[in-house]
Amino acid sequence: MLRRIARPLLAWVFVSGGIDTLRHPAGRVELARPLLDKTIGDRSLPVPTDPETLVKVDALVKTGAGLALGFGKCPRLAALLLAGSLIPTTLAGHSYWEHDDEASRATHRIHFDKNLALLGGLLIAALDKGENRKRPS
Repeated sequence: MLRRIARPLLAWVFVSGGIDTLRHPAGRVELARPLLDKTIGDRSLPVPTDPETLVKVDALVKTGAGLALGFGKCPRLAALLLAGSLIPTTLAGHSYWEHDDEASRATHRIHFDKNLALLGGLLIAALDKGENRKRPS
């Protein structure tokens, strides 16, 4: 019973954020650009590396995996996908150590910490064997 409540609560932030990003990607594209420049640079890879495409793919992953987690469909895989997408999102959007302004640094630190907590929840969900576990007799 608790899983039926907890999973949608955990998933909601990813679904709503993914939909918002798909509708308005520009701001997140600009946030992603510096991280992509640092990590990918000018290298040629066999997959798209432009910030807009990657931001939209990430938003689709968050929306799809969030819905799957929320509805309990392949929840362990969905949680792993969300955890994997949360790491670059956190680094691109909330690198608090790169902000000089104290107020901005504090705001980004709060969001960084929140994302770490979400990551912890996702890892717990990814390890959860669900209702099908055998209970000791």
